[in-house]
Amino acid sequence: MLERIRIVLIGTSHPGNIGGTARAMHNMGLSDLALVAPRCEPLTAETVSRASGADHIVHAARTAETLEQAVADCTLVVGASARSRTLPWPMITPRELGGRLAGELAGPGTRLALVFGREDSGLSNAELQRCHAHVHIPANPDFSSLNLATAVQVLAYECRLAWLDGLETSGESDAEPPQPLATHEELEHYFAHLERTLIAIGFHDPVMPRQLMARLRRLTLRSRPERMELNILRGILSATEKQASGETPADSGEPDPPA
Repeated sequence: MLERIRIVLIGTSHPGNIGGTARAMHNMGLSDLALVAPRCEPLTAETVSRASGADHIVHAARTAETLEQAVADCTLVVGASARSRTLPWPMITPRELGGRLAGELAGPGTRLALVFGREDSGLSNAELQRCHAHVHIPANPDFSSLNLATAVQVLAYECRLAWLDGLETSGESDAEPPQPLATHEELEHYFAHLERTLIAIGFHDPVMPRQLMARLRRLTLRSRPERMELNILRGILSATEKQASGETPADSGEPDPPA
């Protein structure tokens, strides 16, 4: 979904704002940037500095002379507006924008453009009227003027939240993939190792077990340990055995379990 979201900057006058926008986009997983009639050189040393490692987005940005050219292939165009207009237009909040994304970008060929205006005057009435809806960031009314890159960051964040919610709903995640669970055989080796260590340190008496190992087995099986977690536990057991026998790691001839 994020790859179908385009950030469009119109008439940007400061290269640092282009770099800051690229950084905000990269932070949230967006990569499609379009510049409409920029009033500055888009790629400068300041752009690269403000991008902080996201200048590849600026290098790949498309440049257009008009808003129409920049959003020609988009199925939903939303303009960021900081002030009310005389002509009523559908107005949404950033959170509402995020809530619409799953439906708006579900079909093939769908694409969203988030349009931001000039630093000094925003979007013109004509430009706003080319948008399906306007989005307003409910900032402090006594100090509502946001830096361009900050405004992009707010809307990009809401888009990312919506994307993450969609992943959670579908059972997917952009987190690390699940690690392999310990096998039955590996668990049995662990239980044998655990019992041997507990006997060595005097915590477990096999003559009077009192269901200790059964309870520890139940605890371990209930937790469904990963293979890596079990290896860590076995490493702790090996170190405990060495301490109990007075050995140091260098004295032991047995290798530790793989970590």
